[in-house]
Amino acid sequence: MKEERRQKMFFSGDSKLQLPCERFTVIYRIWGDKQEAHEKAKDICIEQTVEFPEEFIPKGVIANNIVGRIESFESYDKKSYTAFISYPVEAAANEFTQLLNVIFGNISMKPGIKVEKLDLPESVLKNFKGPRYGKEGLRQLLGVENRPLLSTALKPMGLTNKELADLAYKFALGGIDIIKDDHGISNQAFSPFEERVHLCVEAVERANRETGNRTIYVPNITAESNQIVNRARLAKEIGAGGLMIAPGLTGLDVMKQIAEDDSIALPIISHPAFQGSYVLGNNGISQQALFGQIARLAGADGTIFPTFGGRFSFSREQCINIAHASEEKMGNLKPIFPCPAGGMSLESIPESLQAYGNDVIFLVGGGLFKHGPDIIQNCKYFRGLVEKISNV
Repeated sequence: MKEERRQKMFFSGDSKLQLPCERFTVIYRIWGDKQEAHEKAKDICIEQTVEFPEEFIPKGVIANNIVGRIESFESYDKKSYTAFISYPVEAAANEFTQLLNVIFGNISMKPGIKVEKLDLPESVLKNFKGPRYGKEGLRQLLGVENRPLLSTALKPMGLTNKELADLAYKFALGGIDIIKDDHGISNQAFSPFEERVHLCVEAVERANRETGNRTIYVPNITAESNQIVNRARLAKEIGAGGLMIAPGLTGLDVMKQIAEDDSIALPIISHPAFQGSYVLGNNGISQQALFGQIARLAGADGTIFPTFGGRFSFSREQCINIAHASEEKMGNLKPIFPCPAGGMSLESIPESLQAYGNDVIFLVGGGLFKHGPDIIQNCKYFRGLVEKISNV
């Protein structure tokens, strides 16, 4: 009775809000003993929705439907638990930003909580166009039916644009499918964006005329909010074959807007810069959710991530989970290419092919220079190796 009187001090009565019953589910891994983890799960339900003192939450629709709901809670291992928590579809407001806010807003600042996976119904997924090309569209664009796609990066930072274009020409002659800017190359005085795109597009087109291949150049358009769309449109006008964006720097919704812009309509490659803190340790978002599921929601056609055995700490299992998330059923969203990178070498290709299969983009950067002094021959070796061991 005391609780009801206190509620009436603030609210005139039960909310008259009418809500359908449909909900979406987020799977969290929560660290702690059983009691501690369950208390954290209960806190997630409130923090991610009403963010209000539990004793004052209005009864009826708000308490029963708006507040998150623990659908299941079970042991993950000796130190953590898995909680399936559902939210009303309406809480996401048909907005990508608000969906992310409900999934991992305030609780991103609380320890021992990680988003493991998303389970989104069609009523949520229908708000997303997702990847424009996806795996099949990118294969058609490049004229590659079955084998893994080959990619490399223009580097190191500090080369002139003419030197970068010369590299792009050699990469394309050697049979690389996707030649992208290194993520650190932007619009520096020694490598201004517009000039670089002009020179690299021309270099790749010249190589394609000589080889008959369909290699594309993908510039890095990551930039401040008032520049990124202009760079995307400029790159399209000049003749770039795709665009690379680091959504951790620009924002996921910015990448989504560019992917959905019909006046741009180029393949999007997502780069993981600035997203490392999301996926490491006992906090954040799992690799499969961030680089697989969320990247697809944001319109990426290819998702770059650090491969196992490279210079980063991702495990084989985590990388394979990303690959699975990039192709598993998500409404009508197209499957996308996993792009393992980050210290990948030519020697690692056989094991990587065994792990990822043929539907993968192998991104070999500095490792491509280590094979020998002739970069064109190194690229040809890379392509021949992949064609041989992928049985195409």
